[in-house]
Amino acid sequence: MPGPPPHVPTSAAFFDLDKTIIAGSSALAFSRPFRSHGLIGRRAVLRSVYAQMMVLASGADADTMDMLRKRITALCAGWEVEQVRSIVAETLHEIVEPLIYAEAADLIAEHHAAGQEVVVLSASGLEVVEPIAALVGADRCFATRMTVRNGRYTGEIDYYCYGEHKAEAARTIAAERGYRLADCRAYSDSITDLPLLAAVGHPTVVNPDRALRREAEERGWPILTFADPVTLGSRLRVPRATTVAAVGVGAVALAGVGLIGRRSWLRTRR
Repeated sequence: MPGPPPHVPTSAAFFDLDKTIIAGSSALAFSRPFRSHGLIGRRAVLRSVYAQMMVLASGADADTMDMLRKRITALCAGWEVEQVRSIVAETLHEIVEPLIYAEAADLIAEHHAAGQEVVVLSASGLEVVEPIAALVGADRCFATRMTVRNGRYTGEIDYYCYGEHKAEAARTIAAERGYRLADCRAYSDSITDLPLLAAVGHPTVVNPDRALRREAEERGWPILTFADPVTLGSRLRVPRATTVAAVGVGAVALAGVGLIGRRSWLRTRR
């Protein structure tokens, strides 16, 4: 006998990834295996640490951010896409599972139980985001796509999933699936996701940065704190200088684009 017809979702719940579903940066978590497989060299480490310091500097303007974004994406030029996918697949459970917020996992389960589609939207690279989204049970994901030629990254970006682009992705999914955005939900920690949060009828901020907390308080949006597990930084021992450099380049190479987007967005908005 045929089984019952599959349930058709009537709305969607859109989730940011870093600091919303997992503690810390998704790409930063893979910096050690990236380095052990030779993707990160000494010269790239030094350049990336400098770039990361500039990104974190409060005085960097929009032009500087754009220049650094180009330099950072260039660091990935020549990496084999399949090698990156293989490294992520081999180390996914060991590295990512301890970083998943229990509160986020429960929330995702609640949305599925309510018959809602769960979508992850992230500025990190697709090769990192896609397997993590599958691991946490998301139905689909949108992430930044690097340009690939002959199986290798060229150092350019095809699609940058941050800021207004996340809101556009949510609108596209809603239109395709017949959802009313007024019935959809969104979760994020960053002010750069304000367009996404404002696009849905039920926005919620999670572990918000200072600017997003202020916006949430002014708009009366719910504010959640996810604390289990603890943040990625508190799990690490005090590192040596070489370890700091290696971790820095891992974060910058695949997730730095998202960090730069946040800084640039804030400078432009100001």
